[in-house]
Amino acid sequence: MNDELLYTPEEISQKLKITKNTVYEMIKRGDLDAHRLGKHLRISQSQFETYLLKSKGSANQYQGIVLLENDEQFVQVNDVKIHVHTDLTGEVKLSIRPEDIILSLEPFTSSARNIFKGTVADLVSNDDGVKVILDIGIPIMSLITKKSLENMNISKGCDLYAVFKTMSINVYK
Repeated sequence: MNDELLYTPEEISQKLKITKNTVYEMIKRGDLDAHRLGKHLRISQSQFETYLLKSKGSANQYQGIVLLENDEQFVQVNDVKIHVHTDLTGEVKLSIRPEDIILSLEPFTSSARNIFKGTVADLVSNDDGVKVILDIGIPIMSLITKKSLENMNISKGCDLYAVFKTMSINVYK
């Protein structure tokens, strides 16, 4: 967890504006992962973000700081540096549509500036396709077809690359 924020179920209930009993039920059902520390439950920031991404209608939304290094712009989200194109400075939010994220079994040369290796944390199948949640240091969700899932033999725990263009990222305050 490396210095990652840990929340109590009560703190998660306040963030989601629901009762703490509902949070305990979500943990019991497996909707929200948690750590048991003695008699106490704690939810890490990445577990909470994964839950939000798995929730219906959510997109890849993050908060970070704009950095400039060697004439390249990044937004630093935890330990992940995401290439961006923006006139904004300081603290920003960004979002990436799951449909704009390509998954690959191997790295490849392209015009995309963002290529991150990660591990499949979860798969959520629905009528539209499959939401693949990849842990690249932060959870990121890609939406693919069921046929792509089958052809690429994607399963929980396998390694994939998330690839997306700088111009497909919305940066805002």
